[in-house]
Amino acid sequence: MITITRRRLLTALALSPLMQFASPRAALPESSRILALEWLPTELLLALGVAPLGVADVHNYTIWVGEPPLPAGTIDIGLRTEPNMELMTQLAPSLILHSSGYGPRAETLQRIAPTMGFSLHSGDGKPLSAARHSLQTLGAHIGRSAQAEQHLQWVDQQLAAARQRLQTRAGRPLLLMSLLDSRHAIVFGQNSLFLEVLQQLGLTSAWQGETNFWGSAVIGIERLAEAGDVTAICFAHDNERDMQQVMKTALWQALPFARSGHFHRVPAVWYYGATLSAVRFAQVLENALESR
Repeated sequence: MITITRRRLLTALALSPLMQFASPRAALPESSRILALEWLPTELLLALGVAPLGVADVHNYTIWVGEPPLPAGTIDIGLRTEPNMELMTQLAPSLILHSSGYGPRAETLQRIAPTMGFSLHSGDGKPLSAARHSLQTLGAHIGRSAQAEQHLQWVDQQLAAARQRLQTRAGRPLLLMSLLDSRHAIVFGQNSLFLEVLQQLGLTSAWQGETNFWGSAVIGIERLAEAGDVTAICFAHDNERDMQQVMKTALWQALPFARSGHFHRVPAVWYYGATLSAVRFAQVLENALESR
């Protein structure tokens, strides 16, 4: 059942609105003619102050990522797994950014334009550290090294300030999760961006169970009880109706954090993002914990 649900999640993430066709923008400067096939490299571009010419799956970006918003006029280039290659060719990009091991092969994309691939982490389970390196690499490639360093200084300042403000919350573990359907949730722990940020904030994760390469695990809702009476942070993704239905069930109401009132619904933060997602996560977390 969990395998089926994971497929449903991937299918949902791959849904796309009707593609918007546009004429090539060959007159644009090189740094403004970049296509991003995944949301992590999209985020890297935005952190560098560069508006992408096109991004895959714009509709679901607004649901699962949300912040930062895409600039007006960003062209939807199709599914992240199956982008519109004809449209991409017409747009005459100077560079195509993708996530390594996800979507079309680099060799296929290179028939259109040079490519750069980025991974969530290098196998060490430290996505934030990897994101910092990826930002510097991309910045150097497109002539924005100064912007990359300025951004990283800002990230350090934001996380340091959040750590100081959250120091009184360090004693209570946090269960980071999102509802997938009426029977399953996705939780985050080892290898996740969220865990590395938690560690920098001086906080601890309540999920000590299994996770995959990306730091997440799809589990039955009943397994949320394994975390005990912790503080649960649940990320929304345009699923309010499902959430309300689940919260009415006896199973949900029996969960320790639900019984004690330590459950928080918060806005979407991209689970597999980079530095901007890390700072947004810290801000969303702080808002939730200070609301009590």
